[in-house]
Amino acid sequence: MSKGLAQWSQLLLISAAASAILLYFHLPAALLLGPMAAGILLSLRGSTLSIPRPFFLAAQAVIGCMIAQTLTSSILGVLLANWGIVLVILFATLGASALSGWLLVRYSALPGATGAWGSSPGGASAMVAMAQDYGADVRLVAFMQYLRVLFVAGAAALVVRFTMGNDAQALSQEIVWFPPLDVNFVWTITLTVAAGVLGRLSRFPSGVMLFPMLIGAGLQTSGWVTIELPEWMLALAYMAIGWSVGLKFNRAIFMLALKTLPQIIASILCMMLLCSLMAFGLTELLGLDFMTAYLATSPGGLDTIAIIAAGSHADMSFIMAMQTLRLFSILLTGPAIARFISRYAVRAEAV
Repeated sequence: MSKGLAQWSQLLLISAAASAILLYFHLPAALLLGPMAAGILLSLRGSTLSIPRPFFLAAQAVIGCMIAQTLTSSILGVLLANWGIVLVILFATLGASALSGWLLVRYSALPGATGAWGSSPGGASAMVAMAQDYGADVRLVAFMQYLRVLFVAGAAALVVRFTMGNDAQALSQEIVWFPPLDVNFVWTITLTVAAGVLGRLSRFPSGVMLFPMLIGAGLQTSGWVTIELPEWMLALAYMAIGWSVGLKFNRAIFMLALKTLPQIIASILCMMLLCSLMAFGLTELLGLDFMTAYLATSPGGLDTIAIIAAGSHADMSFIMAMQTLRLFSILLTGPAIARFISRYAVRAEAV
């Protein structure tokens, strides 16, 4: 067996084992975190493997369609009915994430763009996908984003148990890997390829992910297409992104991540605390149950929050409305915030 084939075999086996362990403990994003951890492990051991660019772009397009599945017509009505409170929470979250990124860059060894994208409370996979387009170190951004996913997932599990008691449902259901497929799957593949290629040709930043997300949401809302993404297809997409990120790690990056770990954890906990306080405010102002309010304001990734919300009795419409609006806001404001932080967050020792 050649050295390259042996490394790929090791990567696949370790990824499967790590994902199985994470799935056993019902951890959201397990199918992404497992391959990423496997990639990091082999990379630190000197592996020379890398994921071809077309596979990474294809994975981005699939993630765009996955997000489009949650963008229903009811979201707009929910936002308009509570627009004042929604805007207050949105601006508070964006301001807190910008301040967090600014403090991280000023008082740690993180580069400016990396600190900004790593602290952005949008969809974790979306932030990782966009970070590289704006000059950030995608390895550190992924480390920060998915560390936050772990914290948020654990906290959400505790909130579910606290608010629902013995009636709490498992956060992840039995996965059906190969469900029966119909013509909707053919249309989904067509949408993914066509919109992804269009996004690539447009040269729009992260267009390969954004175009399938926007076009897919429009087609599904209008009733033209029902997006159908079987678990095996999502698993392949998550695996491609996890490997792409993990295999880019090296010892220097890993040591830098460890060096800044206390500051990163502190920023995550502060963001979670702020979002929890806003959740308490929502329960008083709108009469929402705390589970719904917490997940709506939670700084976890959109896909992760959707998985957690599906395993509870929370109001999915309100949760996805808030999370989707924040994701789009981060996509629109992220580049400007990253440039501002890179320019003005001068490190304390340099002053």
